[in-house]
Amino acid sequence: MQEIVPLIMSGGDPAPVETLPNWQRVPWLEVDQCRTFKLEQRPSPRMLATHFYYNLMPPSFYETKPKVINVMRNPKDVFTSSFHFYGMASFLVNPGPQSEFLHKFLDGKVMFGSWFDHVKSWLNAEDKEHIMYISYEELIMDLKDSVARIAQFLEKRLDAEVMEKIAERCLFKNMKLNRMSNYSTTPREFMDQTKSEFLRKGDVGDWKNQLTVAEAEHFDAAYKDKMKDVKYKFVWD
Repeated sequence: MQEIVPLIMSGGDPAPVETLPNWQRVPWLEVDQCRTFKLEQRPSPRMLATHFYYNLMPPSFYETKPKVINVMRNPKDVFTSSFHFYGMASFLVNPGPQSEFLHKFLDGKVMFGSWFDHVKSWLNAEDKEHIMYISYEELIMDLKDSVARIAQFLEKRLDAEVMEKIAERCLFKNMKLNRMSNYSTTPREFMDQTKSEFLRKGDVGDWKNQLTVAEAEHFDAAYKDKMKDVKYKFVWD
């Protein structure tokens, strides 16, 4: 999404994604570095990213009611991705054995807290007309259609050829080659990509290659219990 939205807002001009690292073009609100980017001086509309729960957003968020694109992903794949990320990022606690990290993940004892609580907080948000809900799986299944839907939500008129070029640039295999997006410029002491690439596989369903049968069953039971009151229909269900 940090690749797609800047390209939509620039009308397909690749300059934003070729010259600015993604953490600078769409800064993370919760990262301390964000304070150095002088966001108040950026022209509107500004693009920001966050892992915050809905109820942890800054007070101005509820007043200005900005457009929000809420990206969700199958939690089993989120777990798989997180396990590899924790193993290569020096600023995070070593994940330890997979079975141990699985319990931490399901209990929300990981960076940014519980996947379940995070997803539910945004699904229960007020002013839903300002929020677009989309899944990573939808992006993978039909990126062109997703780009068109996102552009429509952002009220940005683009012709079919431009949207097709944006979709092509944002294919995982192409984004993986972009030095401004693959974190290859990050010092190895922070991210050791010899252990695991930041943009690793990008597959849907890679959890099947990671979790044992018993772990998958345990995950399913926890998911069923924690999401039993959620009416939203997820692509992966």
